[in-house]
Amino acid sequence: MRFAAAPLGDLRWRAPVEPPKVEGLQRANHFPPICLGINAGYPVPAQDEDCLFANVWAPSKATATSKLPVWVFIGGGGYVALTNANWNGAEVVEKSGQNIVFVNFNYRVGALGFLASERVREDGDLNVGMLDQRMLMEWVKKHIASFGGDPDHVVIHGASAGAGSVAMHLVAHGGRDDNLFVGVMAESIFFPAQPFVSELEYQFDRFVHQTGCDNTSRSDQMACLRSRPIAVLQNANTAQPFPGQSESPYPLFYWTPCVDGDFLPDLPYALINQGKIIDVPVLFGTDTDEGSVFTPATPSPSSFLSFLTSNFPLLTPNHTASVLALYSPPLPPLPGRAPWFPTASRAYGEATFICPTSFLLSAVRHSRRYAYRYNVRDDEVVAAGLGVPHLFEAAAVFGPDNIGGHAVASYKTYNRAIVDVVQGYWISFVRGLDPNLYRRRGSPRWEVWGEGRGTRMVLETGKSGMEVVGGRRGEV
Repeated sequence: MRFAAAPLGDLRWRAPVEPPKVEGLQRANHFPPICLGINAGYPVPAQDEDCLFANVWAPSKATATSKLPVWVFIGGGGYVALTNANWNGAEVVEKSGQNIVFVNFNYRVGALGFLASERVREDGDLNVGMLDQRMLMEWVKKHIASFGGDPDHVVIHGASAGAGSVAMHLVAHGGRDDNLFVGVMAESIFFPAQPFVSELEYQFDRFVHQTGCDNTSRSDQMACLRSRPIAVLQNANTAQPFPGQSESPYPLFYWTPCVDGDFLPDLPYALINQGKIIDVPVLFGTDTDEGSVFTPATPSPSSFLSFLTSNFPLLTPNHTASVLALYSPPLPPLPGRAPWFPTASRAYGEATFICPTSFLLSAVRHSRRYAYRYNVRDDEVVAAGLGVPHLFEAAAVFGPDNIGGHAVASYKTYNRAIVDVVQGYWISFVRGLDPNLYRRRGSPRWEVWGEGRGTRMVLETGKSGMEVVGGRRGEV
């Protein structure tokens, strides 16, 4: 179903608007296209610019007076792409005993979602990908009762960049509470460097040049971009080195949300430190080996630092010297992996996912906080040197048949038992803002995160339980 008008033509790089009213029956019997991402070209199967659609799974017997808790899922993809906006929500609705409504949706990503410049601000809107998410939440508030959902009991849930998005909605507009959600879940909170608009003018200049719009006046450049065929825009929607960086390696996540003075009035960390955050119950966690799937071959300390500086361009020589000292000596090598791969993997995982997650847990001070470390091991994935990688819990949360064919086979064999445990906790949090209330029988009680040395659930097949989390490894 459309939750916003097609963002085409003059609606490119503008805040989403209400879709046109359509009388009569509309067909909603197939999944919509996914929003176009980086390096995708055009045309590309199952993706399109016209993509602002939502999917809803509801119990067949739900009515407008059922007032069922609502689970809204925000997909990941590093803001440069969408992993898949159409994961199947039927299993979690069924496992809830037909006691929830599930929603997922598309939002603009890459250049179409996060192109930034003062020229965009003058003739459009910044962070339109985030504004799409906000529009979806407003759509849910307005319409979810028609599907049996309770508009006053919405839990937003994100994975990776979707989890980072959840965090940004907690601090959006300086922590202003628009009563769009009552709790949040976040798997592997992704906090890239979130620059100010002035730091992104080079991206806009490159994009304008690559699309042939640099020959027009400054005031006409946005109109030029809006007139270009989508294939031309997609040819320019690619990764580029950050300023001052070499041609290789390219940054993993070139397009990101920016500090725009409105949706994000300041850096997220600064807003959190100022207490400008919506304080609601949270369930946050990470995987044991967050950085492994992102880390290239790293045979030496210099390649380790090159990998970091290509992704964090504001690191100074003093910063990199501190990082090298912090992560020396290197971790023991892994079979088939370069000598510094384990160290680079840990450093990137901690900087990008693990530390932001811990920081957000500490920021919520008055509501219940639940933390986890996902440590379910697959023999083939471990043998490949990846450990328990980024978002490995997704197949357990939604069921191994519901995430687009990306689940490993062990989720149907020796790791099958963890699926029911994880789904029980997640569904319970959606229903009661507490993973314990409706957890699977026999699952251990999930204790709240404490002050200082917190406690978190370690999710493992056959032996989940609480662990104490020590102090931070260090910070730069």
